[in-house]
Amino acid sequence: MSLEREKRTVRLAEKLAREGDLSDGELLELIRDRNEASARCLRRLAGEARDRVYGKKIYIRGLIEFTNYCRNNCFYCGIRRGNEKAVRYRLKEEEILECCREGFELGFRTFVLQGGEDPWYNDERLEHLVRAVRREFPDCAITLSVGERSRESYERLFAAGVDRYLLRHETAVKSHYEMLHPAEMSFDHRMQCLRDLKDIGYQTGCGMMVQSPGQTEEDLVADLRFMKEFRPHMIGIGPFLSHKDTPFKEEKSGTAELTVYLLSIIRLMLPEVLLPATTALGTAEEGGRKLGVLAGANVVMPNLSPAGVRKKYMLYDNKLSGGSEAAEHLDLLREEMGSIGFEVAVDRGDSRMDG
Repeated sequence: MSLEREKRTVRLAEKLAREGDLSDGELLELIRDRNEASARCLRRLAGEARDRVYGKKIYIRGLIEFTNYCRNNCFYCGIRRGNEKAVRYRLKEEEILECCREGFELGFRTFVLQGGEDPWYNDERLEHLVRAVRREFPDCAITLSVGERSRESYERLFAAGVDRYLLRHETAVKSHYEMLHPAEMSFDHRMQCLRDLKDIGYQTGCGMMVQSPGQTEEDLVADLRFMKEFRPHMIGIGPFLSHKDTPFKEEKSGTAELTVYLLSIIRLMLPEVLLPATTALGTAEEGGRKLGVLAGANVVMPNLSPAGVRKKYMLYDNKLSGGSEAAEHLDLLREEMGSIGFEVAVDRGDSRMDG
């Protein structure tokens, strides 16, 4: 790459930090012509932007993967209904509450209840679960991540006490969405669900896979534009990682390098957003979670699920669930974050986004 093009990307990074946005053409150039100089500049500027809003605090969420049954057949996902090799499980309500109790003692003040789109968890059962968690932990935040549901369902769960909802859009380009999902799934419905969640009053999270099959750099620009305009409270991105029992088993996985580069861009476009350094990032590259934090992330989600089921919630091959990814080893996470100058906060860690 010529020195002039390298300087140009650095200037674009500085402009993004000043103005909070670039044109689609400039974003494309920043991604397409990325280099170590622009990555270094983005990391520094994104870190400064994050620190101005949130300081050197890392917010932790206790992740409870409570069911790996799923009605969907997404081509990339290891718990897709068509994967007959998946060992299915579904935690009982008391098991979930016990996870929350253990997490609370460890210092977690947000619980993320995540699962496949499990038809057994109808509105009545899910509402009962949410009310039980809310009753026992009135001062904690409850996050759900259980996919697409009706607006009425979202309203009912919000009334029961859910604070936040995570629903990755996966891609903001309809044609690309249709490459990743079977015909029975709808891009328009996914986007409507996100709009409904935000309209109801949830702190709403979206996000996408980086370098998923068929994704172009123009698609990534469309994702950035969508997120800038939608203004979610949380954005979760991670590299696409293949799973051996899916139609995409032979597809090349995404990289930590591009993922952390995009984390920095997102932080500069939306300085108040909550931005996790995801498990997928840590799986893609050793030390990936630290790289994510250094690039502007400020959330990590250690696993609170019972040890016996963690290997069964295998969305992609080699998913990390031990060491500092495990909630019971929070001391390792504190040490890991402390080594790069950050403090793990005992806090709900609500978003500072204004809408």
